[in-house]
Amino acid sequence: MDNQIPTSSTQAALTNDQNVIPTANSGRTIPAPIAMKDVEHVPSTRWAPSFASVTKIKIIKLSHMRYRHPSSGVDALITFLLDFGMEIVKRTENAIWFGGYGIDQYVYYAEIGDEKEFLGGTWEVESWDDLERASKLGSSPIVELKDAPGGGHMTTVHDPEGFPVNFICGASPRAQPTKQPAEALQVNDEFSKPRKGAFQRFEPGPAAVHKLGHFGLTIHDFELQFRWYTSNFNLVPSDILYAQDEAGNKFDVAAFLHVDRGKAYVDHHSFFFSVAAAQHVHHSSYEVHDYDSQNMGHYWLKQKGYKPVWGLGRHRLGSQIFDYWWDPNGFMVEHYIDGDLVNEDTPTGRQPAGDESLAVWSEPVPSTFLD
Repeated sequence: MDNQIPTSSTQAALTNDQNVIPTANSGRTIPAPIAMKDVEHVPSTRWAPSFASVTKIKIIKLSHMRYRHPSSGVDALITFLLDFGMEIVKRTENAIWFGGYGIDQYVYYAEIGDEKEFLGGTWEVESWDDLERASKLGSSPIVELKDAPGGGHMTTVHDPEGFPVNFICGASPRAQPTKQPAEALQVNDEFSKPRKGAFQRFEPGPAAVHKLGHFGLTIHDFELQFRWYTSNFNLVPSDILYAQDEAGNKFDVAAFLHVDRGKAYVDHHSFFFSVAAAQHVHHSSYEVHDYDSQNMGHYWLKQKGYKPVWGLGRHRLGSQIFDYWWDPNGFMVEHYIDGDLVNEDTPTGRQPAGDESLAVWSEPVPSTFLD
């Protein structure tokens, strides 16, 4: 009678004994409206009131991140970012430009100074008129990026909580990626076996960075920041998180925003912010090729002795598989793969904040991630 399949009566006995056979896990790819059918939907009046008359500054995409690093920590930073999967595109006495293998000339600008400082994310705008409007928004000058690979012009303004926000126009992209897109692995599952007579083989090394995907801030005043970013720019929330007070009143505490390009599909979020005790840049995130690349990159960084933050795991909002690390100077960076894509037809969801909103599977969320 060994290995006997449980009958309904034996199943009932198991249930009565509280030894319930667990339901197997599963995963599905389903359309956004169905996936969000049980989630509160947010009307566009939340970020686009009918009385708004501001001509929004048109963003195309997120271009690159800008940081200042202390000169004493530059060598360690270079070693880390190379192990993280970036490459040095150009170096001068006062700055280093790091790139991925996509069409962007660079994804990370490191200014060399006395102390570390976040210098802002950089958005590529649609036209010179948009750059001028951004300049007027902050009464800030437009400067030519004479030393930067690809050139262009940039202006820097500050949001209501003082974070720098950069806008760039006229930079030349690469004519083509620096390497051919990696071939997708053929994977045998329990029913489909496309990989016949062929073996999987890998070379250890860093997880090569493709592009900058998103970055985020921790802030104090949600409504102030939300109005500023959604009123002045074509940034639209994909998801909003809320908390509740003792009376049960809901108040928003986090938002994940995408660049609104109409019917064109874009990343689920290029920018996010969440309310926290301290204001600072939370992290910047960089896309890599696939799950094997990401895992090999994880163990490459681990073997080198770098400090992990959280990962690997899969986010609930955006669906990305994530892997977070500290750089040697205390900035958080992330590798990600398999993010959601949205467009103007994708509903905006609103749901409770909490650990359960952060990951589908992972190790427990560390306290350092939420600080």
